[in-house]
Amino acid sequence: MDDMDFPTPDADVESVTPDELKAQIDSGEDVTLLDARMQSDYDEWRIDGGNVESINVPYFEFLEEEIDDSVLEQIPDDRNVTVLCAKGGASEFVAGALKAHGYDVDHLEDGMNGWARIYEAVEVDHYDGAGTLLQYQRPSSGCLGYFVHVGDDAAVIDPLRAFTDRYLEDAAELGVDLKYAIDTHIHADHISGVRNLAADGVEGVIPDASVDRGVTYANEMTLAEDGDEFQIGDVTIETVYTPGHTSGMTSYLIDDELLATGDGLFVESVARPDLEEGDEGAEDAAKQLYESLQERVLSLPEDTLIGGAHVSDSAVPAADGTYTAPIGELEDEMDALTMDEDEFVELILSDMPPRPANYEEIIATNLGQQETGDEEAFELELGPNNCAASQKSLAGD
Repeated sequence: MDDMDFPTPDADVESVTPDELKAQIDSGEDVTLLDARMQSDYDEWRIDGGNVESINVPYFEFLEEEIDDSVLEQIPDDRNVTVLCAKGGASEFVAGALKAHGYDVDHLEDGMNGWARIYEAVEVDHYDGAGTLLQYQRPSSGCLGYFVHVGDDAAVIDPLRAFTDRYLEDAAELGVDLKYAIDTHIHADHISGVRNLAADGVEGVIPDASVDRGVTYANEMTLAEDGDEFQIGDVTIETVYTPGHTSGMTSYLIDDELLATGDGLFVESVARPDLEEGDEGAEDAAKQLYESLQERVLSLPEDTLIGGAHVSDSAVPAADGTYTAPIGELEDEMDALTMDEDEFVELILSDMPPRPANYEEIIATNLGQQETGDEEAFELELGPNNCAASQKSLAGD
């Protein structure tokens, strides 16, 4: 859409940056968004949360010299409206057309692409281990990562390729050496940053159990097996093999305090089991997931924090602003964690969302079987992650 040449708006249009919009939403401010993308794009992926009112009117409705009254009636004229699109071109045109009709409007700079570049670091205050633990949050897709540092050393778990420089800059600002870049599994919704960080001198770590899927760069990595430990100053990161979402899915227990579960368990859902072997292998993978949860995750002390690699729009953050929760709390709130195996498998398979956009190309890139440039990689991972089973089917009343 934004590759089109749109007429220059007759009225001057102010822009709002993605960071400014995020701050408005986080502060609880009432925000009205007019999304000018096609309905199919809007239905798949949009900005929600907080006090956001989102309206979808595709840009082509504004191309006529005289905008139809039925179109204008959909747009509030008693408040500010922020127009957005994919990259910022169409939204500037639409905002200009509305401003000429007397509306109070601005537009989102760089559109949803700009929104996807927001990446925030929030300290996990209720982590009681040695050192400091940060949770990286990408609101556009719900991707989460973890950065633990103590003394002169640091490690990052589930880094994103799009933010490779960010991890190195954060380490430099903190005055620490980024020692390890660790992946929990072969991701299907975003491009991993482990290889890029390894190229910058960081020790890359991938699960040994993931290599058989066809990883082409295994000889360049440290392969983590169940029970292996990685030391960051006084912090121990223990490898905990938790297959189910994928055959190589591996969690990492940080100083016996927080289990970074990748896509195995989230604070509001559990993993979907069909992204590696498809529908045919989903039942066996769901059984494997059940075993991992019951024997490797829920067997930990109930005050152990869980921190997944993703979060949904509907998840409520903890008091410290992170998407983490104690195991005991998740068992109380998520029916799926207290079911027997047959109930669990039936439930997981009964209601799964669409698979992540471009997931086959993303997996091939993360395996090293496909070369993908930085900009193409960024474009591939735009959209919702959809790596969890349906939240509605898992959290009971």
